Amino acid sequence: MAALFKQKIYLVLLLGFFSFVLGCPQQNVPTEKAGVQPAAQTDTLSRQDDSLSRANAGVTVSRRNAITRAAAEAGPAVVGINVIQVKRYVRRSPFYTEDPFWRALFPEYFRDKVYEQKVQSLGSGFIISKDGYLVTNQHVVEDATEIIVTLPGGERHNAKIVGTDEISDIALLKIEGKNFPFLKLGDSDNVIVGEWVIALGNPFGLFELNDQPTVTVGVVSAVNRDWGQMPNSRRIYMDMIQTDAAINHGNSGGPLVNAAGEVIGMNTFIYTGSTYEQGFVGIGFAIPINRIKNIIKQIRERGEVDRDFWLGFRVQDLNPYLIRALQLNVREGVIVTQIDRGSSADRAGPEYRKPEEYSFPDGFTGRGYSGF
Repeated sequence: MAALFKQKIYLVLLLGFFSFVLGCPQQNVPTEKAGVQPAAQTDTLSRQDDSLSRANAGVTVSRRNAITRAAAEAGPAVVGINVIQVKRYVRRSPFYTEDPFWRALFPEYFRDKVYEQKVQSLGSGFIISKDGYLVTNQHVVEDATEIIVTLPGGERHNAKIVGTDEISDIALLKIEGKNFPFLKLGDSDNVIVGEWVIALGNPFGLFELNDQPTVTVGVVSAVNRDWGQMPNSRRIYMDMIQTDAAINHGNSGGPLVNAAGEVIGMNTFIYTGSTYEQGFVGIGFAIPINRIKNIIKQIRERGEVDRDFWLGFRVQDLNPYLIRALQLNVREGVIVTQIDRGSSADRAGPEYRKPEEYSFPDGFTGRGYSGF
């Protein structure tokens, strides 16, 4: 009986032991299979790091595109221009009269007073040859007594005027030195509407802050914009390149560059829509580089642009009404409105005085009065 009782006690203890063992929470005891887990986690993290590195590398590559390369290539040849100008002002006499008798009798009362004032202005320019020739707008250096050109990096030079042309608003300057960085001149006849362009220059004199040009980016909005002759000026703007790259006061004379780093035009003026609002509104205009190349070639060869001719007649633009009334087989052009007596046109004979279609020399691309 005692032996049977002991067997039951042992059986109960044995069952209790197994229940305790099976009921205890299992510990994460390292095993060979468990030992694989840290290696797998390390491999996953490594792949994530590689993906992040490749993504960062892709961003870095995408930041260096055609625009940034063109800006970096053009920047060293863009200059800031500071000009001291002498402006002449006329103050009309309060006793002004057109009567020659009184003007001759009391000249001191009726004579207009002319006085001069020195003013400082600024603009932009770009170097076109390693020996220091550079281009800007004529209105930037008009009436200049001193011209200081600042190169990227801070080097300053006194510039002299080689020649200017008011009608085309182009000026050629020269600074002394050698091995200057210079820009490649492109072909404005191949400009594509919608292509990316870069305007570089010295807006508001910002070039002076760190001796570096300001870069703005846009597209070619239109080509062949004809403005004709400006009010109170001899300047005629035709075949202008329109862009939405930001152009402001001080950008005049700076280059308009395509994505290949070639100059396609010279930034010249903006349209604001108001005489009171002078800021940029997305409409700027540049002189085509092909016209600039033609003008500076003449300036370098002769010191001026040869426009010393007189045909002896006056013209005006053709409009749809005149084309219909005269039954002309053209869409644009000019019509002779006056022939000066004794001129070459007058001596040419009456057969040239009636509306006709005439052929022009090769290379004549003018449209309307300004082109003519």
